[in-house]
Amino acid sequence: MIVGIIGATGYAGVELLRLLAQHPHVTGIHLASVSFEGEFIEQVYPHFLKKISLLLQKPEAVIADSDLVFASLPAGIAEDYAQACVAHKKPFIDLSADFRFGTDEETYTAWYGKPFRYMELHTESVYGLPELNRELIRNAPIIGNPGCYPTGASLAAFPAIAQGLAGTGTIIVDSASGVTGAGREPGRAYHFPECSDSMSPYKVGCHRHTPEISRNLSAMAGRAVPVIFTPHLVPMNRGILSTVYIPLADPVPVKGLLRPSAPAVTETTDEIRALYTAFYRDEPFVRVLPAPLTAATNRVRASNFCDISVHLDPAGSTLIVISAIDNMVKGAAGQAIENMNIRLGFEETTALDMIPAYF
Repeated sequence: MIVGIIGATGYAGVELLRLLAQHPHVTGIHLASVSFEGEFIEQVYPHFLKKISLLLQKPEAVIADSDLVFASLPAGIAEDYAQACVAHKKPFIDLSADFRFGTDEETYTAWYGKPFRYMELHTESVYGLPELNRELIRNAPIIGNPGCYPTGASLAAFPAIAQGLAGTGTIIVDSASGVTGAGREPGRAYHFPECSDSMSPYKVGCHRHTPEISRNLSAMAGRAVPVIFTPHLVPMNRGILSTVYIPLADPVPVKGLLRPSAPAVTETTDEIRALYTAFYRDEPFVRVLPAPLTAATNRVRASNFCDISVHLDPAGSTLIVISAIDNMVKGAAGQAIENMNIRLGFEETTALDMIPAYF
């Protein structure tokens, strides 16, 4: 099978290439880059020297010569490429936000500032979070790969919502991301003196991933779920750590503020952890951590895992779930390949069963 990557010189595109080069069912890879057309990938990213040498071509050439196409582009560009792939019956996996909202043009336009150009494409698309839509992904002509923040936040909250633990209050998602999440284009906020030795929130109350998180949690709940999402930039290359606060439908009956080791809190936390473990028992890339471990980004680095740890506040009213993912793998390229594996009938873990790079 020959795959194509449009937008191959962005961070997610390069991660796609690194992972696909190890895929046993991929016999060839074509790359497209408007910015570096005519150059070779190893000229742009020298770490590929003596391993991969591929010419960066026009997107149209890549689509024509590939059996499946990934697009890793800014929002608002993917529809033309999706249309070309659908016309030639080639699966299209988009890593931008263009196909994450199905036919909900109103929400997409409100947050991304652009209307849909081809509504018929969106009626054929499927949101590509395997833990939510695995069966739909199997036959989808277009797959909208999830955002990085929504992936970690959604997986942290799904079991509590699905099992009726969550109340009707607002779910708060507090996330911290490495600098690669901002993409390859330089910007002042990502300049070394600006982001080194500092942690800063950004786009407070207005981040584009807010409606995607809310939509995912609402889909799991079968009702509208209000969400407050605040992202933070931290001085590391990879990783997203999300702390998700979920008001409980039935608070634990405790008196006053108890220590975390108090029997009522410990017993209830253990029960909820067991529920989470059962919920994700058959998911290859979700690891519910045993007590007393807490999710951390260094334990998922360069892997497709999402680690989850379960905690309870001392008052027994709020479930605190922490998730950790690598934003470039489970949050982007790895999940895209996971979707490819599902779509083409390969083993879901193919080329993704690497051990995390702890150091």
